Amino acid sequence: MRTLQFTFLSLALVLVSLGEDSLPPALEALPEKPPLKGTAFLQTKGDLAEVMIDGVDRFLMRQIEDSLGKRENHWGSGQDSKLANSKELQRILGTARDPLARGEFVYERTPVYSSKSVEVWKVRWQAFRNVCGVGLLLEPRDTKALADVVAIPDADQLPEDIVFEGENPFALRIARAGFRVLVPLLINREEHPAKMTNREWLHRPAFQLGRTLVGYEVNKVISGIRCFKKSGKDRKFLICGWGEGGRIALYSGAILSGDPLLGGVCVSGYFGPRQKVWSEPADRNVFRLLERFGDAEIASMIDTGLLIERTDAPSFAFPENSKKNGKPGKLIVPTQEEANSEFLRISGGKPRFLHSAKPLSSGTLNEWFKQCGLNAKCANPEKVVAHSPPKQESRDARHHAQMREIEMHNQWALTDSERERTVFFKDLDTTNLNSFKRTQEPYLDYFYQDVIGSFENGVNFTPAKPRTRAYQSGPKTVSYEVVLDVFDDVIAYGILTLPKDLDLRGSKKLPVVVCQHGLEGRPQDVVGERKFSIYKAFATRLAEEGFITFAPQNVYIFRDKFRILQFKANALGKTLFSVMIPQHKVITKWLAGLPFVDKERIAFYGLSYGGKSAMRIPPLVDRYCLSICSADFNDWIWKNAATDPRSLRYSYANKGEYEIFEFDLGRTFNYAEMASLICPRPFMVERGHFDGVAPDERVAYEYAKVRHLYSAKLGIKEKTEIEWFVGPHAINAQGTFDFLQKHLLPGKN
Repeated sequence: MRTLQFTFLSLALVLVSLGEDSLPPALEALPEKPPLKGTAFLQTKGDLAEVMIDGVDRFLMRQIEDSLGKRENHWGSGQDSKLANSKELQRILGTARDPLARGEFVYERTPVYSSKSVEVWKVRWQAFRNVCGVGLLLEPRDTKALADVVAIPDADQLPEDIVFEGENPFALRIARAGFRVLVPLLINREEHPAKMTNREWLHRPAFQLGRTLVGYEVNKVISGIRCFKKSGKDRKFLICGWGEGGRIALYSGAILSGDPLLGGVCVSGYFGPRQKVWSEPADRNVFRLLERFGDAEIASMIDTGLLIERTDAPSFAFPENSKKNGKPGKLIVPTQEEANSEFLRISGGKPRFLHSAKPLSSGTLNEWFKQCGLNAKCANPEKVVAHSPPKQESRDARHHAQMREIEMHNQWALTDSERERTVFFKDLDTTNLNSFKRTQEPYLDYFYQDVIGSFENGVNFTPAKPRTRAYQSGPKTVSYEVVLDVFDDVIAYGILTLPKDLDLRGSKKLPVVVCQHGLEGRPQDVVGERKFSIYKAFATRLAEEGFITFAPQNVYIFRDKFRILQFKANALGKTLFSVMIPQHKVITKWLAGLPFVDKERIAFYGLSYGGKSAMRIPPLVDRYCLSICSADFNDWIWKNAATDPRSLRYSYANKGEYEIFEFDLGRTFNYAEMASLICPRPFMVERGHFDGVAPDERVAYEYAKVRHLYSAKLGIKEKTEIEWFVGPHAINAQGTFDFLQKHLLPGKN
C-alpha cells in the first residue's frame, strides 16, 4: 500500500477549503444565544479567532517596546557586567557551542594578484570542527604590517568585490595603507532549491541545535584572527564590515572586547534600533536578543576604536509568496534620526558616528585609523590591471563548498544532540517517584523560562471575566462559546460542550477533556459533525460519552500573520507557547471553578499542532492531569533539523512552516524528555501507520524511551500507552477514548 503523506500544511489547506459548513439537522444553532449560568453575555461580534490574534499581536508589540527600558536591569558598571553580557551574547548566537581551531592560513600556490605594494592570496583556515573559512588575504610587500584587519563584505558580495577595482574596493584601500587584510566569504542570500534563501536554509537547523548562521560566521572571523596572531604576535587587530559584514563586525568586536590586542571596530551600513528585527529575514532571528541587547548595548561592550558609519545599506527582501517556503522579510534600513537615536544610547568608551555617501570611504577609514591610534592614511588605490574576476563555476563551487561544510556540521550536531540531552538530564533521579518529582522541578523551570519563555515573571494576569453565549444544541449535548481575559489585550476563546442531562448546580461533577485542533484549525472543527473527518468531532463525541469538553482556539491560525508572531516573541526570548500556556492556565482555572466540573480530572487531548501543544502545555499547566498527543509524536529534533535527502520527506527544514523552530531545543528536550515533564501523570500517543509526520520507526524509537521511564524506571507502566492504527493523520477515537475512560471515569461500566 502506498504510504499516505499528510503534512500539516495540507491539513491546513483542506480545513480552509471546507469553509464554515452549515450544521446538519441534528445540530441546531441557537438564535437566542443565552449565556451559561453564572457568566456574562458574550457580545463580541465578528471572527473571535481574529480578535484573539490581533490582541496577541498588540500585546507582543507592547512587550517589545517595553524591553528597551528593561534592559538596564541586566547591565551594571565595570568589566564584570560586560563579561557576563558577553557570555550571554555568545550563548544566544551559539558561538560558544563549537570549540575554535588554532590553525593557520593555507595559501594557494600563487597569488591572485601582485603589485609593488600588495599581494593578494586565496586562503582557507580551519574555523571549528570540519568547517573552514575561505577568502582573500592581502599582504603588504616589502614592509611590516601596521596591524591586521578583517574586512567583511555584505552577504551578497564576493571577497573580490571589496578587493579589486569595482564600486568600492575598501579592503584594497586598507591594505595599501599598510595593513594585512583578511576578507572572508559569507553565505549569500540567493534562493535555495528549498524555496528560501541560502542563509535561512542553514540557519533553521542551526537554530534548533543552539546555534545561528551569524554565530558560525562570527566564529570564522574569530578563528581568522587566531591565524593572524600565530604569525603576527603582539600585533593589534581591527575588524570592519559593511551590511551583513557590519553586523558580524559588531558582534565579533563585542565578543572580543576583552582582548587587549583589539585595536578597533568599524560598523558600516548596519546600525540602528532593533525593535523591528522580527520583520527581517529569518537568519536575523536571534532568540532573546531584545531582552538585553539592541545595537547600542552591543556597541557599549567595545571599549576601543569604535566607529559607526551611516551610509548606504544593502537592500534585500524575501517576499510573501504562497509558493515559497522561506520567511517573508526585508533588511531594516534605519533613518538618520533612528540611527542617531540609537547611537546616543551607547554608554562608555568614545565611539564616533559619521555619515558618508559611500561605505568605508577613505575619509571614514582615515578617521578610524586615527581613532585607533594608528599612523596610517588611505589613498584611492591605483588601477588594478592584472586581475580577472573568478569564473562563475569557480565562484559557485567555492560558495557551495562553504554551504556544504555548515550543513554537514549541522547534521553532526543533530547526531550529537542525543548525547547532549543525556548529559543535560543527568540530574533527574528515577530511583523512586518522590526523588523523581523533586529532581524534575528544575527541568520544568528551565523548560518554561529558557525554552518556552515565560511572560508570567513581569506581566500580571487580568481578571478572567467569563463571557459566554450558546453556540449549538444536539440530541445529547449543548455547546457555548466562551471568552476569558488573560493579559491586557490577550483573551482565551473556545467552545464548551456539556452533556444535555448535566445538572448545572453540581450534584454530579464530571471530568473535562480539553480538545485541541491542529494548524489553521478552529474550535468548530472538533465539535458537531463537520465534513472534515480527521477530527471525528471528538469533542462532541466525548461529551456524548459522559465528559465535559472544551475546545480552545490556539494561536496557530492565519498563516503568515501568526508565524510572524513567533518571531516577535523570539526576539524577547519567548515563543507562541509563551502566550498559549497562560491562556490554558486561565482556561483550566475557570473550568475548575465550575460547580459541575471535577477540578482534579481535567485532561488534554490534541491532534497535529494540537499534538505539539500536548507535549508543551500540560507539563506547565498543573491542572492538567493527563495528556494525549495525537498525530504528532516523533523524533522532534530530527524532524526539524535533518537535511539529508532521505529525511526531507518528513523534515521541516524544507517546508513552509518557518516558525516551527525552537532555539537550542536539540540540547535539552526532544519529545521523550518533554514526556518526562508530564510524568508521572498519564500520557498517551495516538499514531496512524500512514501518518506522514514521521516514519513508524522514528515514532517507536522515541516512544520507547517514554515507555522505559514509566515502566522500567518508575514502575507505573499502566500510566502510558501508544495506540497504533491503520490510518492517516487523524483522530482514531478508540484507544484514546478507552484511555480517558480508564483514567478519568474508572468506575463507569
